[in-house]
Amino acid sequence: METPSSQPKRRGRPKGSSTKSKDEKEKELHSTGRMRGSVDKRAAAIDEQYVQWKSLVPVLYDWFANHNLVWPSLSCRWGPVVEQGSLKNRQRLYLSEQTDKSVPNTLIIANCDVVKPRVAAENHIANFNEEARSPFVKKYKTIIHPGEVNRIRELPQNKNIVATHTDGPEVLIWDIEAQPNKHAVYGAAASRPDLVLSGHQDNAEFALALSPMEPFVLSGGKDKTVVLWSIQDHISTLAADAPKSAGPGGSIIKSADNPSIGPRGIFHGHEDTVEDVQFCPSSSQEFCSVGDDSCLILWDARVGNNPVVKVEKAHDADLHCVDWNPHNDNLIITGSADNSVRLFDRRNLTSDGVGSPVHVFEHHTAAVLCVQWCPDRSSVFGSSAEDGLLNIWDYEKVGETKDTEVTSDDEEDDSPPGLFFQHAGHRDKIVDFHWNASDPWTIVSVSDDAETSGGGGTLQIWRMIDMLYRPEEEVLNEMQQFKDHVSKCVPKSKG
Repeated sequence: METPSSQPKRRGRPKGSSTKSKDEKEKELHSTGRMRGSVDKRAAAIDEQYVQWKSLVPVLYDWFANHNLVWPSLSCRWGPVVEQGSLKNRQRLYLSEQTDKSVPNTLIIANCDVVKPRVAAENHIANFNEEARSPFVKKYKTIIHPGEVNRIRELPQNKNIVATHTDGPEVLIWDIEAQPNKHAVYGAAASRPDLVLSGHQDNAEFALALSPMEPFVLSGGKDKTVVLWSIQDHISTLAADAPKSAGPGGSIIKSADNPSIGPRGIFHGHEDTVEDVQFCPSSSQEFCSVGDDSCLILWDARVGNNPVVKVEKAHDADLHCVDWNPHNDNLIITGSADNSVRLFDRRNLTSDGVGSPVHVFEHHTAAVLCVQWCPDRSSVFGSSAEDGLLNIWDYEKVGETKDTEVTSDDEEDDSPPGLFFQHAGHRDKIVDFHWNASDPWTIVSVSDDAETSGGGGTLQIWRMIDMLYRPEEEVLNEMQQFKDHVSKCVPKSKG
């Protein structure tokens, strides 16, 4: 029996063959000792950073939960709220299990108890066990997934419907409530998706988006194309023969056993793998894509299958992620293997590919894997990276002068413009995170811990303390009221 690879999938994997020449192997052997030393130093630095962060958890967070994962999850997404309470709400949470094939790969639906603001006690937030599973996260249903789950995206019109990407050309659509609960044991048959979207000619592994306007699905893959579907087409093709994908990316889905539909359009313009896609928030016909060719491309399905705008050199390396501002559809952010996040205004981009970013956000020390705008404030977004950090930025703070008085060089604030919060609770690369649209300023993030602990992952659910993002005057007034209250409660000494 073939031994499965236990290495987790990651963004920006080397292109082409992984076979090393004899000279390369000798060089690798000679450098092993030096590399081991650098890895040990990096691990020590990460541990020191983590200890410092953990001591500040009661000060920085309104709520925090840590959930240890046996298997890595490459994606995490919020589903619908299923129960509301006075102190907490219960909400669906979508995860995956990327196994070593000793048990099947799975799509996990969990129930998460989201504690409401200003409810959690300080000592409860601080006293968590990194090696334990959180009592706030309980598995609700298991779907045995045909292949690894690389991406999960929920349908905005019905969050019980999710799309997944795997190691194949298809996009799989699942009705979470209709799917039976499975027991993930070796040899168990895979669950059957409710719908299969075909159209790619090679594997499509990461780039996946669903439109907030209509039930449209967007995907990108190794065939260098962007493909658009409408789930509504399923209704008109139930009796039709399922279209088949062809090409080097072998299908792992038996199309005869599953309803399948073809695309509304296939869009050509990239010169390398498409790594991420995103819809314009106000139109299901407009979208953007980024890829390993360092390009940012804007598309409009109403005018054809060619790029409307193509920014040839959006970054200095492969692009991994993109997001479109839901409050202002002129603003787009991108993340790259060059460790930076860039903000583009599409009004400044022209059809000949000319366009400079409005601002470059630099503070990550490794490739940026995920970017997402905050649903609660139009100028705020997050970025996560292989350095294990999740940075929260506010572009309106770029250029602001700091009011703090600097008395020496040692006390100078060296944080970059726009950065106002940094989540350092993970100790390995953060592969995905998601703002909670149903619970303001609450984030779920997941790290793949293969490099630091040899396997597994860490899921964290957290909300920064509200004094960090509320208006300064409002916070100062609250602090003054608290001070006045304390003064009244303290007995006055007799003279």
